[in-house]
Amino acid sequence: MEDGPVNLREFQELAKRNLPKMYYDYFSGGAEDQFTLRENVEAFQRIMLRPRILVDVSKIDMSTTLLGYNMSSPILVAPTGSQQLAHPQGELATARAAAACNTIMVLSFASNYSLEDVASTCSAVRFYQLYVFKRRDVSAALLQRAERNGYKAIVVTVDTPRLGRREADIKNKMIMPRNSNLEGLISVDVNPTGGSKLEAFASETLDPSLSWKDIEWLKSITKLPIMVKGIITAEDARKAVDAGVSGIVVSNHGARQLDYTPPTISVLDEVVKAVSGAVPVLLDGGVRRGTDVFKALALGAKAVMIGRPVVYGLAVKGEHGVRSVIKMLQNELELTMALAGCPTLRDITRNHVMINYDRPRSPL
Repeated sequence: MEDGPVNLREFQELAKRNLPKMYYDYFSGGAEDQFTLRENVEAFQRIMLRPRILVDVSKIDMSTTLLGYNMSSPILVAPTGSQQLAHPQGELATARAAAACNTIMVLSFASNYSLEDVASTCSAVRFYQLYVFKRRDVSAALLQRAERNGYKAIVVTVDTPRLGRREADIKNKMIMPRNSNLEGLISVDVNPTGGSKLEAFASETLDPSLSWKDIEWLKSITKLPIMVKGIITAEDARKAVDAGVSGIVVSNHGARQLDYTPPTISVLDEVVKAVSGAVPVLLDGGVRRGTDVFKALALGAKAVMIGRPVVYGLAVKGEHGVRSVIKMLQNELELTMALAGCPTLRDITRNHVMINYDRPRSPL
């Protein structure tokens, strides 16, 4: 890799060399046996492509919109916390890179830099990730700050009534990284009897009583569109639409919560059908290639989010690394569209992919 990484796997290898073990394990690890962590990636590899030939692909258009905001491609930056552990510039570097690539960054509630600092670093469309805490006034204050600082949507993570068992963090006695957004609102000073300080903080602050009523409450205190992140079933997708959300992110939290849940790409089709076009559906988890993006779009996703690859790029080359990761995926998607006979995103359909349960489409 003397000339630099040529794919996201190589970025991950370099990030592993650059980062202290505690930090690399924190970013890369999953829950318990990490079965779902592996499946998130490997499930994409079980989906085959069905290219169409003799299509004019001299011009490829990857542009799209989300909630009315323009993007150069259907690739967003997922909320990933504690980015200063990867690079001193942390979320500031990621924000500038996302803006340079004309895409949307979803800022994590657990960012080391405050949401105000990130908002002021450059002009761009950004969303804000929110958790609902036991103290509702903390969640309300964060939402109001996001509104004041120009964030365009709220992405509520709904799959974390309690923190999943992340055994690497327990073994490493993972520290509680600085969270500028919570300073003055809630104490992050926890003293666990053993294991991860992050787990102890989550246990003290996250609300296991979180329910659909809280989505109604959030809608009542903001005019911003609310998306929910953490849906993996048709039943919950229909409930989300009934609750009036503006979008759904199919996500298993990067396989960091409940192990042995299905990989997100395997349930995307189910969620898209349940929603029936009422709201945009995004996918998060396991995207490592432009072909993965293409497969998600073919199965009905409006766009995808990438988290770990962004952090790996950040750990390797800072802002330039994040730009390289996003551009790499965009270039791979553009090539895939050309080779599959799809000059625009609208041309990508379910007929362009074949899953192992699909029957042959015509006799030999």
